[in-house]
Amino acid sequence: MKIIWRGHSCFQIIGSSRKDKKPLSIVIDPFSEEIGLKLSKMEADILLVTHDHYDHNNIKAVSGAAEKTPFLINNPGEYDVEEAYIQGIPTWHDNSKGQERGRSIIYTIKTEDFKICHLGDLGQKELSEKEVEEIGEVDILMIPIGGGPTIDAKDAAKVISQIEPKIAIPMHYSLPKLKIKLDELDLFLKVMGKKDIQPEDKLIVKKKDLPEDSFQLIVLNPS
Repeated sequence: MKIIWRGHSCFQIIGSSRKDKKPLSIVIDPFSEEIGLKLSKMEADILLVTHDHYDHNNIKAVSGAAEKTPFLINNPGEYDVEEAYIQGIPTWHDNSKGQERGRSIIYTIKTEDFKICHLGDLGQKELSEKEVEEIGEVDILMIPIGGGPTIDAKDAAKVISQIEPKIAIPMHYSLPKLKIKLDELDLFLKVMGKKDIQPEDKLIVKKKDLPEDSFQLIVLNPS
């Protein structure tokens, strides 16, 4: 499996060949270039949108794989599509039960024996017991860390301890040219005690490569 960070909260997950011999492409939260970042051209079989804000819902920028329209998921619920099982879990975009910014969606994705979780614009300072139970065991977690409209570094560290993923990838933090004011990555790395991490261009991982009894923090370059 290959995971590419396209910047902000946008990821592309590319799985190995399916029964039809074609790789599965899943794109999450494509952003409008109004935020100051350039969005790479992407094709997707499945397109996930966590909430209807311009920095997460640029669905027109993603074309369909094999000349099909991507299967769009933008609501909570359970979806079994294209050899992937996806669960959308409703959550809050702020710490006031939606009074400031409304709702967002946490997505869990089961494919190729992996369990991936994208937390969207999580604004709650911690997850409820019910949310932790619904998320379940996670191999790879994508978590916002930049504060502002989402959780900050300290809250992100707390949420990671709640979920206990094998791998965590930070997202939604300050980048050059980004017009949204967010905290820097270094603040999160300091909180996590991981100052010397070298960013990677993409994550290529097999199930057997996942850490057994330890936690790994991976930083990706936007691509």
